[in-house]
Amino acid sequence: MKHWFVTTDGSLKARWESAFPKSVATTPNKVLDQVRSGDVVWLTTMVENWDELISTIAAKKAIAVLLSYAPNDREALKALDLGARGYAHTLAAPDVLKQVALVVTNQGVWVGQELLAKVMGGAFKALQNRQSSEGHQHGEYLNLLTERERGVALAVARGATNKEVARQLDITERTVKAHLSAIFKKLSVRDRLQLILKLTSISELEGDYPSK
Repeated sequence: MKHWFVTTDGSLKARWESAFPKSVATTPNKVLDQVRSGDVVWLTTMVENWDELISTIAAKKAIAVLLSYAPNDREALKALDLGARGYAHTLAAPDVLKQVALVVTNQGVWVGQELLAKVMGGAFKALQNRQSSEGHQHGEYLNLLTERERGVALAVARGATNKEVARQLDITERTVKAHLSAIFKKLSVRDRLQLILKLTSISELEGDYPSK
């Protein structure tokens, strides 16, 4: 596994190397030819077409982390929806970058606590509203799932752990994991956070994306 840093600001190289001595600084034009599955690609919002790069990096099964000089919720949500597994400040301390790397390389997602709380709260509200609307008990994505898979997906979207989902639905944790694998595959998502974003839609949580 390699750490690739994509930027147009060469002054950041020393900061990154202090966190990951063997990291490689590269350009947007070269990174897609160099990155391999499992690598971590860090890119800043100063890079033109960073959104397209994230999607392509994710498609290569590499891990994308977006760094921003002015972090904001809508940008973070957009990055995560495109497939990024982390979102942090460009000038984050080396120790923070190491923490981000630890989380994202272990199938986790790194975002600020305030954003995570907002996503979870917004998702719960949106799902509750959707369920209570007459004739619209399930969103278009939920219709792709079996009845039991919908139950698991909704419980997870409300923040339940696998153990809690198992208890609520009277099934085993192993069965919950099997349902989640099927759900992720059917909805083309990689983790719980992307599942929430898929079910509620970004527009319901934060409005339209800002223009670049």
